[in-house]
Amino acid sequence: MKIHVTDKHGKEHVLEGIADWTVMEVIREAGIEMLAQCGGSCACATCHVYVDPAWTEKLSPPSEEEIGMLDGAFDVKDTSRLACQIACSPALDGLKVTVAPGSYEE
Repeated sequence: MKIHVTDKHGKEHVLEGIADWTVMEVIREAGIEMLAQCGGSCACATCHVYVDPAWTEKLSPPSEEEIGMLDGAFDVKDTSRLACQIACSPALDGLKVTVAPGSYEE
């Protein structure tokens, strides 16, 4: 599966999703800057991404825990999600996300 990730500079990267990995893990493995300070345990909001509106309905709804973490994130939008909570799967082939402010060093 392919994941299209726009980094903090506006550059789009096409990454190969890996089964049983999260989008956060794929982004970090590719060397794209993302703080992801808690390592994917949904204990911070430093893997905040904006999901392309065409994809928001295709994702599982966020958990209460994820919603709570997003409450503390910067520049939250209707399409905000935590990349650590999006599991790679063939159904998400072509997923487009943008790394949000606060998820990288400024």
